[in-house]
Amino acid sequence: MNERILIIEDDPSILKVLQRGLTYEGYQVDTATDGRTGLALARERSPDLVILDLMLPGMDGMEVCHHLRTGGNVPILMLTAKDTVQDRVQGLDAGADDYMVKPFNLDELLARVRALLRRTQSERVPVLEFADLTLDTGTRQAKRGERVFSLTAKEFDLLELFMRHPRQVLTREMIFDRVWGYDFGGESNVLEVYIRYLRQKLEAGGEPRLIHTVRGVGYVLREEP
Repeated sequence: MNERILIIEDDPSILKVLQRGLTYEGYQVDTATDGRTGLALARERSPDLVILDLMLPGMDGMEVCHHLRTGGNVPILMLTAKDTVQDRVQGLDAGADDYMVKPFNLDELLARVRALLRRTQSERVPVLEFADLTLDTGTRQAKRGERVFSLTAKEFDLLELFMRHPRQVLTREMIFDRVWGYDFGGESNVLEVYIRYLRQKLEAGGEPRLIHTVRGVGYVLREEP
């Protein structure tokens, strides 16, 4: 399942940039322009992460942060136009996990979002499931039906990425960024090699293909049509 991110921000231009950037990265995005609406959305839809503006009409970001914290441990990335040590300390004391000052670099914000989500995902240690495939992110054990098979570290990272974004076409660029941390460029065939390794292990018992090539774009984890 794609991670759900709630943005609580009253500046329409910033909200638009965040919504577009996060949606492009494959996240499900909910938005609110004031604190009370944001809190109501958080209770209704249980986001995986909240991007929260400090200066909001009505209920400010500090108060929203406090309410979110008392209701659970969702990661909170706070945005503010203020850049004093006191503001940062106040935000973190209110329960924010991270803090960014406007204007911010979108790529840096996306990297911080990924880091916060990774941290909470590793704390949850879920077992991911798709069709007859299961991946235990705690023991790092993979199974196809009852057949257990082992994965190298990079194979595990690649399969985990697919299983966290089922039926979503992942571009080569996104895969390189998430699994290797940088883009190898168009010439490298390292991704094709690892896809081949994964397919061999996933299909070793004669099972139907799950990782499909989308020509000119990337790959997708889905059942056979």
